[in-house]
Amino acid sequence: MFVLGIDPGLSRCGYGLVRRDGRRLRAEAAGVIRTDPASPLANRLADLQREVRDLIIQYRPDEVAVERVLFSANVSTAMQTGQSSGVVMAEAAAAGCGVTLYSPNEVKSAVAGWGGADKGQVSRMVEVLLGLDVPLKPVDAADAVAVALCHLAMMTASPRSATGVAS
Repeated sequence: MFVLGIDPGLSRCGYGLVRRDGRRLRAEAAGVIRTDPASPLANRLADLQREVRDLIIQYRPDEVAVERVLFSANVSTAMQTGQSSGVVMAEAAAAGCGVTLYSPNEVKSAVAGWGGADKGQVSRMVEVLLGLDVPLKPVDAADAVAVALCHLAMMTASPRSATGVAS
């Protein structure tokens, strides 16, 4: 199975592509899609959509896993993150990919073993699970890879509908 993990954001949207062959996990690509904060919102969302479409066309993942936005102290940031997440989900669905959402606690639990893990612990477990010698940078890329790893772990634990939504 080949999964595109997304840590949504408008200024920085992390992505990570992880392939599972049997028990072997391999990171195929990871990075961050950036949009220009000086551009109008609609243009930034269109830029994000285009970049996600290009990733899907280039790598052809089977499924897309997206970290769900639960809350934010800054309402504007939460709205932009939600809009970004919607663009990613719509583009993935239009491309025929299954789409699943995971809460931050589900991602942390699946990757680091408990939902209260901090970013450093999650990043370290991403390194361990993928056999990496150095941490993925920036942190948004590592977070996106963790989302992909979470999806692979959840699919192994209990297969579900390709368009399911994690609780």
